[in-house]
Amino acid sequence: MLEPICLWSGPRNVSTALMYSFAQNDSISVVDEPLYGHYLKLSQSEHPGRDDIIAAMNCDGDQVMRDLFARQADMPDTRLFIKHMAHHLIDLDLDFLQRTQNIFLIRDPRDMLPSLTVQLPNAQLKDTGFKRQWEIFSSLSDAGLKPSVLDARELLTNPRRVLQQLCSQIDVAFSNTMLSWEAKARPEDGVWAPHWYHAVHQSTGFAPYQAKTEFPDHLQALLDDCQPWYEKLFAHAIRANADGDNS
Repeated sequence: MLEPICLWSGPRNVSTALMYSFAQNDSISVVDEPLYGHYLKLSQSEHPGRDDIIAAMNCDGDQVMRDLFARQADMPDTRLFIKHMAHHLIDLDLDFLQRTQNIFLIRDPRDMLPSLTVQLPNAQLKDTGFKRQWEIFSSLSDAGLKPSVLDARELLTNPRRVLQQLCSQIDVAFSNTMLSWEAKARPEDGVWAPHWYHAVHQSTGFAPYQAKTEFPDHLQALLDDCQPWYEKLFAHAIRANADGDNS
């Protein structure tokens, strides 16, 4: 059986754009955050559209993952690309991580936090996924596995080069079709799309990277909490240029 590909992202990390990118590859079928309902039901976190998400999804996370592996087994020529949020991994049997190809998508918290706190004004470290990403990455690495790390800035700086390196690492044939898509919603979008996906629905590809010029003072403490975990992961990230190549 082919190994499903699991993307472990934090919020506002261009993860939906990456999902749209992989959806353009004929050898891939994408799945959008199947553990979101599980996470919301167990965490009691207040997210936009919370009740609708829980009502629309299977909230038994272990069963969700079993169903996805069964789906993959029925697709001998197509791999699942499953977009997840790392902080959704609560109260789950994580043994399945030994049977998936794992990618960690990170974004400089200086760029990410101002966007996240529009939807989650009281966001804390646990809402960013950084610490959870590092914990999982470290566990997989200690087990002798080789998860991939993508950084949003590096990806947006040179999408072709970074995607080519990523595809090489996860044994997917890169296609130029992965660099663009139609400006519209996708049928795989979760029911939360109206709350989070406004920009990606208007996009036709990866937008060029633009650094934030100012950072809100009131988020400085949260930035300080996030930065060490981000830097640990960034040390392993695929680089956009040859000199910084970390593949």
